[in-house]
Amino acid sequence: MTIEQTNAPEVDQANTAMAFCATCGQQIAKSAPSCPGCGAPNAEAAPVTSEKSFVAAALLCFFLGFLGLHRFYVGKIGTGILQLLTLGGLGIWSLIDLVLIIVGSFKDKEGLPLKR
Repeated sequence: MTIEQTNAPEVDQANTAMAFCATCGQQIAKSAPSCPGCGAPNAEAAPVTSEKSFVAAALLCFFLGFLGLHRFYVGKIGTGILQLLTLGGLGIWSLIDLVLIIVGSFKDKEGLPLKR
């Protein structure tokens, strides 16, 4: 067995993890969110979203928002306790959270958008 034969599978694996930028043609990693050369978004990169469900958060906020259960659900324990103590900021904070959840701006504790 020669050196070329042993290294061939490694080269193939490295090439499968790479893609070309549609804008400038530079070779980039498939998982890269954008091209480091021109900044164009990478169409092959998987969108990163939370494991927490949009529907579950919206329902928890609508029915039990004054208890802050939607915040506990997405991992925001500190603000969940504050909503529990203030009854959802007397309903105003819960209403704002409900609007943020519906429009897709509400994030989990990691800063990721909720899964739709």
